[in-house]
Amino acid sequence: MTDSVLSLLPGDFPDIDDSAFSNTGIRRLVLAGGCFWCTEAVYRQLDGVLEVEAGYAGGTADTADYDSVCGGTTDHAEVIRIEYDSIQIGPSTLLKVFFGIAHDPTQLNRQGNDRGRQYRSAVFYQDEPERRLAADYIALLEAQKVFRAAIVTTLEPLEAFYPAEGYHQNYAASHPDQPYIAAVAQPKVAKVQHYFKHRLKKDL
Repeated sequence: MTDSVLSLLPGDFPDIDDSAFSNTGIRRLVLAGGCFWCTEAVYRQLDGVLEVEAGYAGGTADTADYDSVCGGTTDHAEVIRIEYDSIQIGPSTLLKVFFGIAHDPTQLNRQGNDRGRQYRSAVFYQDEPERRLAADYIALLEAQKVFRAAIVTTLEPLEAFYPAEGYHQNYAASHPDQPYIAAVAQPKVAKVQHYFKHRLKKDL
């Protein structure tokens, strides 16, 4: 996302009260923000994030494969499923990174040159508390005019998560010299390291 879209730096994004999720064990959050290669790479750095898995959500099992989803003929979105320790990190921080760095929530059915509903901005919520937290956070961002354009992120119930093919998992780390990764993913990874350095894993 270009900084011209933002009225605040990512590190200055507002927090939202997520205390209801604290100390509730290992949790998962499913987010869609364009190509899953990039969003996955962003979250793997954060302390408290145990695993990040690329996959598909929003469609049916019979077309949950890369060729079908990229063709734009299914209802899927490319997503990541973040598994995190709620003692160490909460969904408020995960949402701050999602809206502030991982993708541009003001782009409808696209991220940069990636176009189609499979690249839409969405939170796939698993229950009502999670839906309400995401809705409240979007409302907070809009009230504070954090973005210079309207947020188009959808809130969709998570009916199923379909893991992506094995070669997509941890793709950015395995292909650092791939042009798309160098141009799109690595700048986002660097932004997390700059704005959320206090949240990084110690072994980075």
